[in-house]
Parts: sequence; C-alpha cells; structure tokens
Amino acid sequence: MFKTALLAALSMLALTTALPAKADDVVNVYSYRQPQLVEPLFKAFTAKTGIEVKMVFAEKGLIERLEQEGSLSPADVLMTADVGRLVEAADKGLAQAVDSAVVREKIPAGLRSPKNEWTALTLRARVIYASKDRVAQNMMSYEDLADPKYKGRVCTRPGDHPYNLGLIAAMIAKKGEAETRTWVQGLKANLAGKPVANDRAVAKGIFAGECDVGVANSYYMGLMTHNTKEVEQQDWARATKVIFPASATMGTHVNITGALITKHAPNRDNAVKLEEFLVSDEAQAMYAAANFEHPANPAVAPDTLVASWGLLTPDSVNVEEIAKNMKLAAQIVADVGYND
Repeated sequence: MFKTALLAALSMLALTTALPAKADDVVNVYSYRQPQLVEPLFKAFTAKTGIEVKMVFAEKGLIERLEQEGSLSPADVLMTADVGRLVEAADKGLAQAVDSAVVREKIPAGLRSPKNEWTALTLRARVIYASKDRVAQNMMSYEDLADPKYKGRVCTRPGDHPYNLGLIAAMIAKKGEAETRTWVQGLKANLAGKPVANDRAVAKGIFAGECDVGVANSYYMGLMTHNTKEVEQQDWARATKVIFPASATMGTHVNITGALITKHAPNRDNAVKLEEFLVSDEAQAMYAAANFEHPANPAVAPDTLVASWGLLTPDSVNVEEIAKNMKLAAQIVADVGYND
C-alpha cells in the first residue's frame, strides 16, 4: 500500500513540475487527443497570440490526475476525444463555467454544456460502412442493421467501446430502453463473428468479404484513404462506401471531441483565448483538413473528401444527454453478451 501511494505521489509530482503553474505567455493543456492531431493548431495559436501551449498527453488517467492535484494542478484546459469524459470531469467539479460570446456564436447549443462548462470542437459521425460491390442501397438506418436479412453480414468493434456506447446511449434517448435493448440484441444476432478489433477492421472485413456492412466513425475512411505507411488500408477504403444513417426517428449519431477550462486554471485568460481560437473558423478549417472530422462550427465546410461522402445531418439529441445514458448503454451490452 505504501509503495502504491508513493508511486501515485511521485506521478503527481512529476506532472505538476512538468508544466509551469502560472505564466503570462503560457497555457497548459492536458490532452486525450494525440499530439500530432493538435500540435498544428497549437502552433497556429502561438503564432497568432504569442502564448505558448504546453501539453501533457495520455490515453487515460488525466481526469484522475486532475482530481489528485486539486487546486495545485497546472492544467488550464482538458481536451478529450469523447463527450463522456467532458461530462465526467464536469460532474466531478473539475471544470469551470465560461460564458464566452465567441463560443456561443460559433458552436450550436446542442454541442455545448448547458452550464457553459465545456464545448465541442469536432464532430465524429457514427456511420454505416457498406460494401460497394455487395450492398446496392445508398440509404440505410441504424435500425436496418438489426434486420434478419443482414444475419451474418455485420461487423462492429466491441459493443462496450465508447464509440458504440455513445450510439446506444443516443438510441436510448430517442427510443427508450426497451426498444434499444431489442435493437442491440438484433445487431448481435447479425454479427458475422465476434466483434472486430477497431473501426478500420470493419472496412478490412468488408474488403475481405467477411461482412457486408458495419458501424464505424466516418473519419477513419479519410485516414485509410490517405495512409501511405500501411497502403493496404487504401484498398479497404476503396472497397467501402460511407452511408449517413437516417430514419423517421433518428438522424446520424455524432459524438464529439471537446475541451473544458479546468476549475483551478492558473492561466484562465489564456485558456479562454485558446478555447475561443479552437472554435474559430481558422482552427476549425485546420481540424477538418487534418483529421477528416466534421467541424463543430457549422460555418466551416468539411474537407473535400469528407464532403464527397454526402451530407451529414446530425441527430438532434443533446450530446450531454448521450453521456448521461452511457452507463445504461454499457449494462445493455453486458446483458445481451454482445462481445461473447
């Protein structure tokens, strides 16, 4: 127990000493987003304002670190790759409300915290991947994937991955628990086998003829299309088309990447400037070109390749409501044995 406590203390000390707590020309960011995706934005912000962005990246544990550090935390901004972590941090009292006129102007209300505690930066559309050769239709709904005619023809990553939990949570918000549970059971019954490793593997399975349709985030199609290190992924992309799901009751589910300003931000003014820059037309266009995600700022057009897939009509449910349903979504996945 002593060893565990000592390691935790040393970890916190290393983190707090890695970044300057307060400085006139610095803003400190804890990021779940990979450095190569956000560093170009930070460089553009520094060039524009003279404020240097110092970043700590981790795939997990940043919220726990913020809790441990408390008022001594050097972090000004937390960036995440999903709404769940934003809401979790806000619910734990780790965010502060920032009523920015710039953010309100640039980002629709459904993509922001009702309490002004966080904002979306990009949209991650959960779409249908379909075989260009074996699936004739270009319009489908999520409900279609549970139709028995697709038995043995569907690929998805594990049901308890946050991307799929977000979709299930959105469906709970729109259709209720009972109907959503029936849909998840039908989707499981149609799987071609056990869930695949990730969203790219859905396209790989379609290319290999292991399945005909699947659920994945749209931006992976852009990443595969332009992958010059693993060129076989270009073949997976060429074999697959993107369909933005729509039905009478539900549009295309979107999760978000987003940011919040921490409760004890030592450089609050600089943090506000960074957040306002990240929702600006300039930064949103950079996001769109680099990551193949849809801008959260509706005034900014998506990348040309992304636009070629069709028009995204996001479902109307507030992303915060999605986050609130994630635990129930996880319970449904476990109950139906989705990953078995």
